[in-house]
Amino acid sequence: MSAATESTIGEQRATNYALAPMTEDAFVEAVTEGQSVAPLYFAFAADTNRRHHELLDDASPLDPMTPEEAKAAVAKGAVLIDARSPESFASGHLRGSVNVGLDGRFAEYAGDIALPGQPVVVVTDPGREHEARVRLARIGFDTVIGHVPRIEAELAEHPDLAEPAVRIPAPDLASWRDQAPDLQLIDVRNPAEQSEGMIEGARAIPLARLHQELASLDRSAPTVVYCAGGYRSSIAASFLRAHGFDRVADIIGGYAAWDTRVPSPPLT
Repeated sequence: MSAATESTIGEQRATNYALAPMTEDAFVEAVTEGQSVAPLYFAFAADTNRRHHELLDDASPLDPMTPEEAKAAVAKGAVLIDARSPESFASGHLRGSVNVGLDGRFAEYAGDIALPGQPVVVVTDPGREHEARVRLARIGFDTVIGHVPRIEAELAEHPDLAEPAVRIPAPDLASWRDQAPDLQLIDVRNPAEQSEGMIEGARAIPLARLHQELASLDRSAPTVVYCAGGYRSSIAASFLRAHGFDRVADIIGGYAAWDTRVPSPPLT
């Protein structure tokens, strides 16, 4: 797994640790050590690979949708994926959308928050909707039904459909805890990452398990989410908001920022 969108056999032979000369036992140990939680879509992809599948007509244009049409699609069961950067998403997005940035492991993490066969509407930076569609199709999610173009202009014209995301610096977590004793703190990293350290009081729920753990979380409690650097936490926080959690924030810079945090100056 990586953020790369293309490679060559030669590049992989030269750089991929799993392709280095080794015994079978050493190979098994190398690829299973610190194994991440399997992405939610893996079982679906494995089953789909055994079946006949129609080719995706990726040359056909993707239908544009208005914010109202996207909202109606979500009401009927679609998922609205905003593939812009976490920073752009935080500044304003369509209410109910989930942020999975294209400049990351997009398809893998989109497969953690969308369900197989679920209709998908995408929001992207201009001209990248086709890329989002193709990358989703690579994991078998080929039900992208449209995209919302000109998102910044649409948000300006439809402020009633827009909302920002709350992202907090690591030092501000202490004040959130002081103001909300019932705060839910969620670590969405993988177990190998969590084993190297967690913020005290955090609950370990890897992103791939968030769907299954929704019912165990309190939608009415304030919630703060963090990951390693801020990419997965933006996905998780927006996913929780889209599922009825009202007060959700994620930590800018993730655990790395917490681990090197500078204490806030005393209040005067």
